[in-house]
Order: sequence, then C-alpha cells, then structure tokens
Amino acid sequence: MPSRTRTAITTGDGVRIAYRFDGDENKPVLLLSNSIGTDLHMWDGQVPALTEHFRLLRYDARGHGASGVPDGPYSLDRLGRDVVELLDALGLRRVHVLGLSLGGIVAQWLGIHVPERVDRLVLSNTAAHLGPANQWDQPIAELLAAPDMQVTADRFLHNWFPAHMLRGDDEIVEGFRRTLLATQREGVAGSWAAVRDSDLRRTATLIPNPTLVIAGEHDTVTSAAHGKELAATVPGARFTVLPTVHMANVEAQAQFLDAVVGFLTEGS
Repeated sequence: MPSRTRTAITTGDGVRIAYRFDGDENKPVLLLSNSIGTDLHMWDGQVPALTEHFRLLRYDARGHGASGVPDGPYSLDRLGRDVVELLDALGLRRVHVLGLSLGGIVAQWLGIHVPERVDRLVLSNTAAHLGPANQWDQPIAELLAAPDMQVTADRFLHNWFPAHMLRGDDEIVEGFRRTLLATQREGVAGSWAAVRDSDLRRTATLIPNPTLVIAGEHDTVTSAAHGKELAATVPGARFTVLPTVHMANVEAQAQFLDAVVGFLTEGS
C-alpha cells in the first residue's frame, strides 16, 4: 500500500524540518524541493502521476510551512545541509532530486557538494545566480517592515502565473495565495538572503550527476536565458523550455511531468 506520512526532524542547529512521504516504499525516492513562499503542497497536483514511478519525499524548507522559522538571514549552505540532515535521518543514501526556483538552487548545491547523495537532478525554473546582490536588500527591508504578507503575496502571484490564471478565482492560484499569506515574513526574507548571497556560476561546473534543466519561456523570475546559461554550465546537462511563466509544474503540468518522468526513468 502507498504510504502517506508527515513528520519532522530537528537539524543540528535546532530547527524543525517537516517532511512527508507519498508512494510505494519499494520505488526509487524522488526528493522535491520548493520555491520561496510555498510549502510541500506546491507539488500536490503532480503527486498522483509521480507516485506511479517514485516514492516522493517532500519537505518544508526552513522558514516555510510546518518547519521552524529561525531568524535570518539564511545561507544556501544551511539550506543544503538541511536536506543532507533529512536524508541522513531517514537513512536515504541516494535519491533523485527535483527542485524549482530556490529549490533548484538548493538542488544545485547538492550536486556540487554531495553528488554521491544524488542520482539524477532536475533543475526547474531556476538559475545559478540572480544578481546583482544589492537588488535584494531593499525588498528584504521592505518585507520585514511590512505589516503582513499581502503586498508580497500579490507580487509573487503575478510573477508566478499567467494573466489568465490570475483573473477570477482560480482554485490553484488561491491555494498558493493562502500559503503565501500564512508564511511568516522572516522565512521569505531569510530565503531571499540565501538567493542574494549565492553564486553558483562557476561551481555548477562540478556537478557530475545527469541533469535536466527546465525553463519557462515567459518566466520573469528566472528567465529562459538563466536556464540556458545553467544548462551550458553543468556538464552534459539537457535543456528544455516550456511555454510557461515561473510555476511550470502547475501551468504546463502534462508537459512538465512528461519531461521529468521521461528523464528520471530513462534507461531504467
């Protein structure tokens, strides 16, 4: 029977990291890593198709969902170590990794620093660097001074989804809105700092794992050019562009799943 459990670990620096398994314990494990401002439910729509092939391990990054929200700023090294500690606690030696946006940056870190823990990598709607670094300072300060997440939530949604999904009351978009509004500002600001301070444009050349880079043709957060640059940096990486904005897994679900499943199961 498929297993559906949600629990948590505590990291070495005392932060709760919530996680959930879905799917058959006998199938290969696929770790899913999320965008800033989301929790593990950002993948809900893809779970039925993915669990046909994999046992899914989803988690809430620090600062999000049911995980702890320590004071920031956060570092990419710490976000990456959170994943390593999670794998260690669960006794998982090696997994596939699919990360989107900041999740894709964390996935790059894993491929660079602990490639022996990774089988295949899918880096979706992400980049090796989003600079200049000082462009992040004002948004971080404004968010921490804001009374709530309302303005930031509206900005995120307009950057994530096409106009036709934002008109009316799209059930999927509203679910993302609820998650954003429930997210603590410190978690988003801390995660922005991790993006601000990371630059993997040189070290991504060290990734030895088979890698697929997915970009959104209309993505204004991590552009198709960012994806193309990343794919050219990671040795042997494949590159595909979908007709989407930022949340390719939601907007072009069927094409996204075809690309991901096809790549991860190739030759199996």
